[in-house]
Amino acid sequence: MSTIRLLLVDDHQIVRAGLRMLFAAEPEVEIIGEASSGEEAVASIETLTPDVVLMDVAMPGIGGIEATRRIKAARPKVAVLALTMHEDEEYFFEMLAAGASGYVPKRAAPDDLMSAIRIVKQGDVYIYPSLARLLVKDFLYRSEASAPETREALTPREQEVLTFIAEGNSNREIADALVISVKTVDRHRENIMRKLQLHNRVELVKYAIEKGLISVGGP
Repeated sequence: MSTIRLLLVDDHQIVRAGLRMLFAAEPEVEIIGEASSGEEAVASIETLTPDVVLMDVAMPGIGGIEATRRIKAARPKVAVLALTMHEDEEYFFEMLAAGASGYVPKRAAPDDLMSAIRIVKQGDVYIYPSLARLLVKDFLYRSEASAPETREALTPREQEVLTFIAEGNSNREIADALVISVKTVDRHRENIMRKLQLHNRVELVKYAIEKGLISVGGP
C-alpha cells in the first residue's frame, strides 16, 4: 500500500498535536508538514507535494475556503479534505464549490477520518453520512423542480441507490441493505449515471453545483 502524504492545516496547535498522535498509529500516512493558517497552507504547496490536505474551515486570514480554492488552482491533483466543527449548509457547500473532495466533522470517529483520507486520495469524494443525506435530498428536490425535459427522471429505487452511493456505500453494502443482487445495483448505478450524464461521485457533486441544483452560500 502506497503512503499517503498528508499536510495538516489548523490554527489550533493542540488539534494538530492530536492529529499527529492519531496518525502515528497509521503506517500508511506520512505527515509531511503543518500549517496554522490558510496563507501558510497555500505557501506550503509550493514546496511540499501532499496527496491530501486536511483543512480546517474557519481560520484567521483567508480561511479554509479561500485556501482550498487557491490550492486547487495551483495544484488541481491535490485532494483537500475539510475537517471542521462546522456542520451547517453554508460552510459545507462553499467548501465543495471551492474544490474540496470531502467534508468531515471533528466529532467523527478516527476510522471515519481514515476512510475519508483514503477515499479522497483515490480521487473520489467523501461526505460524512449526515451531510451526504442533506446533499442528496437537496439534489433530488431541485432536480424535480428543474426542467424535466432536460434529463430522464430517476425512479424511486434509483433515488434510493443514489442516496447509498453518496453516503459512500459499496455495491455489496447497497445490495444487502435493499435486499437485491449486486448485479441489480450495478444496473441501477449505470442507469443513474446515464440519466444524469455523469460517471462518478466527483462529477455528481460538481454537476449539482454547476447546474444550481444545490445552493452555494457566500460570495
